[in-house]
Amino acid sequence: MSQYYKIGDRTLWNPSNGASQLFLRHVAVYEAELDLPSGIGPEQADEYQVDPDAYAAFVHALLRWHHRTRHRVMRRLSDGFVATALALAELAGSEVDWDSADFAPRGCACRNGHGHADGHSPAAQEDWATALRRESREMVRSMAE
Repeated sequence: MSQYYKIGDRTLWNPSNGASQLFLRHVAVYEAELDLPSGIGPEQADEYQVDPDAYAAFVHALLRWHHRTRHRVMRRLSDGFVATALALAELAGSEVDWDSADFAPRGCACRNGHGHADGHSPAAQEDWATALRRESREMVRSMAE
């Protein structure tokens, strides 16, 4: 058994029921955390319609949240979901603005006053984006299988 994530008649992803349910549980967690709907509609006959504009806004907010958290456990717990959400956004044709001010390195204006040592340096910013892009591309390949 499987479920379908679609935009209109176009299938974006066709995961197993188990993978889909786990993904949707994560979606619900981050909808609550971000106070923003994901754009993934309710199930109808094993299908979920994805509103590409609402989903793009959700993914952008998710990335902003992920980038800004400095809590190691929260970051690690969210890494896989963020990569999967990015992959679905790519499959939906949503643009991710990696150059947005929301993701720009914040230099020495850090909340904890430790300057670049806390991971806000340009190099750390690049590593963050590079790692997520790489993981997202791998997820796209897995989702297409």
